[in-house]
Amino acid sequence: MALELKKDAAYALLIPTSMGVRLTPVDGQPFHCGTNFQMQVTSAETNVASVASYLGLKTKVLTAFVKGSPVARMIKDNLAGRHMDYEGPEFEQEGPWGVRHQFNLADSGYGSRGPRVQNDRAGEVGRLLNVKDFDLDRIFGKEGVQIVHLSGLIAALSPKTSKFCLEIARAAKKYGSKISFDLNYRASFWEGREEELRRDFREIASLADILI
Repeated sequence: MALELKKDAAYALLIPTSMGVRLTPVDGQPFHCGTNFQMQVTSAETNVASVASYLGLKTKVLTAFVKGSPVARMIKDNLAGRHMDYEGPEFEQEGPWGVRHQFNLADSGYGSRGPRVQNDRAGEVGRLLNVKDFDLDRIFGKEGVQIVHLSGLIAALSPKTSKFCLEIARAAKKYGSKISFDLNYRASFWEGREEELRRDFREIASLADILI
């Protein structure tokens, strides 16, 4: 049975995410041997949004940025280049030990050497995502969204992002938007938070129209 989507929505797809960059050695080198690296903007959730945007559907990304960061500038330009709208708060870096965008250190592999990725997420600005920084009544009520796609990776990133994703799901349901939820379980994110995350994930899943 086909999903009945909102007719008067500005956006076909809404994606909450935490943006970062991926560093990959050129010429198939192992990461520890590389001297030249390619840097690309990345997040698993915007890969989903890219498919929709390149098909000509209007998409929006909800995220967070580090104020004045050249990486944040690169991310914004990349999202715009992929024909995606975006919005989100800008947080002060607060010195060299403050917040930043995540880094993925990626060895693409070569021959018998398999690919490996190490996530460096300490101080990740996306962990601060909070519904108080977004006008959900405007986004879902006035602008309108057909489908919101939620990832369990973002929902488990921090206690703040768990509540953020839960409130997004509740607002989507209130305004008649469909909800897609990819559980995307990561054991390292759940360690020590099993009871809390099980409760929040259960409610998000109960609201979802598409469960992955």
